[in-house]
Amino acid sequence: MRKHFYIAVIAALAFALGYSVNNIAISDTTAKVAVIDAAKIAANSSAVKNLKAEQEKKVKEIQATLDKAKAELAKEKDPAKIAAIEEKYRNQVNAQKIALDTEYNKKLTQIDSEIRATIVEKARGLNYDLVLPKNIVYFGGDDITDVIAKDIK
Repeated sequence: MRKHFYIAVIAALAFALGYSVNNIAISDTTAKVAVIDAAKIAANSSAVKNLKAEQEKKVKEIQATLDKAKAELAKEKDPAKIAAIEEKYRNQVNAQKIALDTEYNKKLTQIDSEIRATIVEKARGLNYDLVLPKNIVYFGGDDITDVIAKDIK
């Protein structure tokens, strides 16, 4: 009986000691939080600007194809040839659009990965535990947008 009593007391003391040590360890940690304006960072990125310029150039190429198709259709009177021309240009424009979208998404994903890597590297260098987008944070956090924007080219 005495043996069970001692085991119960030791178990209770071990539990109490473990619980207090856990509270002490948790109470001393505070997360260092930063916020960034992702839209500002993207707008300042030269890679994003170059991608937009490429996109606009390719959209103009698609528009040129459409203008060429309109001109060719205006000259033609035969309904069978008109249908063939429409089909030809529809396929050509669809292929251009798919290629444009695929390339754009691939490059945008790559740029996003590079920007994220830069943010993580800089935030770790500044000893931040958490970085959140500024537009979802109502209060708190250190704004490190300008520090990050300098490193992103």
